[in-house]
Amino acid sequence: MPKQSTQFDFGNSRKPTASFVLHEKIIEDRGSKYSVSYGYVTGKEDIKEFLKTLKSKKKYAKATHNSWAARLTHNGAVYETKNDDGEIGAGMVILRIMQKEDITDCIICVTRWFGGTKLMYDRFKHLQTSTIHAIEQII
Repeated sequence: MPKQSTQFDFGNSRKPTASFVLHEKIIEDRGSKYSVSYGYVTGKEDIKEFLKTLKSKKKYAKATHNSWAARLTHNGAVYETKNDDGEIGAGMVILRIMQKEDITDCIICVTRWFGGTKLMYDRFKHLQTSTIHAIEQII
């Protein structure tokens, strides 16, 4: 049985105010391009709506990966979810940074368009940089 941990929201977390913010082309490396988006979410339906909004832009719907993580609060508890979208480990990279920075009621999505050259471990560096870029915008 997997170990479960309970996290609590003590009211000090940072939350975005906008439901959808997009920063395009923040990183380019060996043909791969990265964008990051984030928004305020409070539940599963908000996450679905956020992703629908992102993918309503044709180039994002056709992106190689739209990896994301979300942290939600409810009755003082923090709930977390993530999706790699084929970029193995990407959701956990985003989630760990959100945990460290105490970001809640938020989804952060890092979009990558593969440029033809494998980035190996640099892809994790780019995921981190993209996530930190989004967090720096959250007041």
